[in-house]
Amino acid sequence: MRSIETLSKSHDRESFDCGSEPLNSFLKHTARQHAERGISQTFVLVEGDALDPKPVLGFFSLNICQIKSETLPESEAKKLPRNVSGIKLGRLAVAREMQRQGIGKALLVAAMEKVLEIHETAGGIGLFVDAKDRLAKGYYEHFGFVPLPSNNLQLFMPLKTILSAFREAE
Repeated sequence: MRSIETLSKSHDRESFDCGSEPLNSFLKHTARQHAERGISQTFVLVEGDALDPKPVLGFFSLNICQIKSETLPESEAKKLPRNVSGIKLGRLAVAREMQRQGIGKALLVAAMEKVLEIHETAGGIGLFVDAKDRLAKGYYEHFGFVPLPSNNLQLFMPLKTILSAFREAE
């Protein structure tokens, strides 16, 4: 059975390859340092019965962000203070051999669950992501992200969309 775990020394980061050197490098060299410094937190998908070190099937990282409400779509910006907080999906990657098997969607759903947990404790208006290109933008839009008017590759999923998705799944 697969599970999402917080990245630790028990995970095999060195053999991970998603086909993107910047994402591979982040997992191998930066993710744990960011966690130790309080910059972001990285979560990995692993097989539940894997021995240590556990191979990483995919990962995502989250961090707190603050944005100006005027950068949001007008329908979202109204009635918000000038500065608002949210959660940013900093990175999401799937190991090459696991791609096109629904793992990216599973990681995104897990990230959305984490957003709800964070919201219960600290608030936040939703989930933000910077798409690396038009293809990635289309992927995120498929799941309900909307582009920010100020930058077409910056996308936002309002908290109400996340809540609605989990209500429909129940």
